[in-house]
Parts: sequence; C-alpha cells; structure tokens
Amino acid sequence: MRVEHSFRRRSAPSSPQRRSEEDQPLVIIVDDDAAVREALSELILSAGFRPVSFASTRELLDADILDDPGCLILDVRMPGASGLHLQRHLTENGNPKPIIFLTGHGDIPMTVEAMKAGAVDFLTKPVRDQTLLDAVTAGIAMDAERRVQAAVAKRNIERLETLTQREREVLHEVARGRLNKQIAFDLGISEVTVKLHRSNVMHKMEAASIGELIRAWETLPAPMREAGAHRTTI
Repeated sequence: MRVEHSFRRRSAPSSPQRRSEEDQPLVIIVDDDAAVREALSELILSAGFRPVSFASTRELLDADILDDPGCLILDVRMPGASGLHLQRHLTENGNPKPIIFLTGHGDIPMTVEAMKAGAVDFLTKPVRDQTLLDAVTAGIAMDAERRVQAAVAKRNIERLETLTQREREVLHEVARGRLNKQIAFDLGISEVTVKLHRSNVMHKMEAASIGELIRAWETLPAPMREAGAHRTTI
C-alpha cells in the first residue's frame, strides 16, 4: 500500500530530497479499513503532507512516531482500543497531539467527549476532501505553535535554573508586580540588594525589560513559578 511504503522509507539512507520530505509534517492515519487508509493517504499526499497509516492504535503505539511534528486522523471505533481511548492515553502521558476524529459511527455524546478533550474536529464519513484538509491544516498549525511554545518554555526553564534561590524569590515578587521597596520589606533585605538581584535576574533570563521578564516568567510551568515563592532565611 502506498502510504505504508512511504513509512518504510523513513529508515532508508538519507539524501537531500529525502531529508526535505522528512521535514514535512506527518499525518498519522489510524483506521481498520484498508480502503479508507489508502484513500486518506492519497488525499494527504496530494496536499503536500507525509501520510503514514495503521490498522489499530496498538500498531501506532508500537511504531513510536507520536513525537513527530504533525497530527492524527483517528477512526473512533476499531478492534482493540478505540480512537477515544488513544486520545485519553495521549492526554494522560502529556502528549497533546492534535487529533481529528473521522468516523461513520459518531453520536453527540461521543463528539462532546472528544471535543472537550481537545480534538481539532469530529467529522463523519463520508467527508468532503476540503473539509478534512482544512482540519488537517488546522491540526498541523496547532502542533507547530505548541512546539514553538514548548521550545520557549524549555529555554526559559534552563535560564531559570541559573538563578540563585534569592534571585528566584525576587523574580517571583517582580512578577507579582511588587515594587523594589515592597520586595525589600517582604524579604527582609535592603532596597539596594533587591536592585542588584533584579539586575542579575534580568541578565540571566536575557530580558531587556520588565515586560519581557514577566512574559518569560509566564511561560514557566506552574510548579516552578510557585517554587519561587519559597523564601530563604538570612
């Protein structure tokens, strides 16, 4: 089958053309109907994306490709674990992969469950080609934006880890909108010392302004922001 051949090529020796192909978003199709998988693969290829198909969610999980950029097209009802089960599995494991559900057996409760859990769309068969491609494009865009945000958060976490505990406390207070004199009073240190710590924070976080510093702070995971509130004793 055409799409399965495309998947096997990923492990072949690299070339400039092949590397270019692998830079394209990957659209993962999971459907137990071989004819549906082939038709969807051809449609995805025609739109310039890389399709790869599986007959079950188990096959997909065994392939270990869910971290690749792109999105998922899932049938809801299949032998073994359903598309909804896979969606819950990914959510529980911290993988917010954009999912488009495509099914001939949908109902309102099922649609509501899928959409509440973050699905891009819930489409019923047969579906117009453009409707599906629009959903795929939206899913790929969502994944790209998430990856950008994750990269920014990772960079800011690495910078945060260079701060001393006192500098983290000052950063936490600055993010709360506290003035230098208020921070000095709360932490039991001089205002001059606060200014010194704040200057160090700005330098280490590579922030050119307080606004930029606060935006960097907001990208950090909540537990890390809360940890900044823990005060040292002097």
